Amino acid sequence: MTAPVSQLRPLPHPNEKRLITIASGKGGVGKTWLAISLSHALARMGRKVMLFDGDLGLANVDIQLGLSPEADTSDVLSGRLKLTEALCRYEDEAARTSGFDVVAGRSGAGTLIGLGRDALIGLRQSLVQAAEKYDDVLLDLGAGIEQPVAILASHGGRCLVVVTPEPTSITDAYAFIKLRRMRDASADIRIVINQAQTRREGEQTYETLSRACANFLKFTPQLAGIIRRDNKVKDSIRAQMSLLARYPDSNAAQDIEALAAKIAKG
Repeated sequence: MTAPVSQLRPLPHPNEKRLITIASGKGGVGKTWLAISLSHALARMGRKVMLFDGDLGLANVDIQLGLSPEADTSDVLSGRLKLTEALCRYEDEAARTSGFDVVAGRSGAGTLIGLGRDALIGLRQSLVQAAEKYDDVLLDLGAGIEQPVAILASHGGRCLVVVTPEPTSITDAYAFIKLRRMRDASADIRIVINQAQTRREGEQTYETLSRACANFLKFTPQLAGIIRRDNKVKDSIRAQMSLLARYPDSNAAQDIEALAAKIAKG
């Protein structure tokens, strides 16, 4: 039985507005890459940013960025370290002022997946408290609608749902939105279309999803942005570098920067 909203988010906090959840209904949609790229784009705008790898059990933010963190979420959850003591820094070698903080996850740690509700709520509250020192705190959550995702996503900030033009991605994104709205009818949910061949394909994908939400949920999520498919994305991931550092003029980099600009404006 799903816990009531009042249990998941008992006391809204002003810092929650600084939290941005990056979520998806299914895996393989480029969610982690988008979280990394968006964090970098916001940092390049002069904003202070923290990226939290909340994909508990399948974490790979540190791998995509080529980082070797000394601490991760398991140290925080065990009580060995506070959240702010588990930070590592990603620095853009070309622009030292545009780095951001990262809280790395622990890939393959099955015990994290089975965390109890109280531990997850405590972790979420730690993120809210840490947001005091940042302009933006991005949460890269696991794909799907399991309890860890539901609880960590239950805050007063924005939720960006990453969707691709694949029919299964659209269907699973709808399921995520439905459950998120069931838990909190005031949730600020926005759509990011990723891996679109053209902007028009991205618009059509959004129209399909928004039409389903309007018809069955009586709710139409906003379109936050469209990220075009770009082969340079795969190359940057293989090189363990941020796309904005390796290919700052690529189509996908331009789209990410446009998304960051919209988020910075609220």
